[in-house]
Amino acid sequence: MTTSIGRRLEQYTIKRSQEVLIVTALIGAEEDQIAIFKGFSSSLMRPTAFDPDVPVIPEEAKIIKIDRVASPYNPDAPRYLQEGLTWEVMEQLLSEAGV
Repeated sequence: MTTSIGRRLEQYTIKRSQEVLIVTALIGAEEDQIAIFKGFSSSLMRPTAFDPDVPVIPEEAKIIKIDRVASPYNPDAPRYLQEGLTWEVMEQLLSEAGV
């Protein structure tokens, strides 16, 4: 069984706790932005389930881009490490981190 995209991104932020990932994804017909920090995901545009077992990024989601931001995250003045990463580029970072 493979690990879901959302779970892999959460594991990455556990290993790279100085980073916040801002994921822009197409979920169904709607675009969403999800912040992932220290193993937890939260939608920035819609309510997030209280149950951590309910994925914020469902399997059918299409990743549009991922921004790596320095922690602590300040939405008014984010400190970008990298912007606009594709899923393919992020997969390389995940592999390097062992997730």
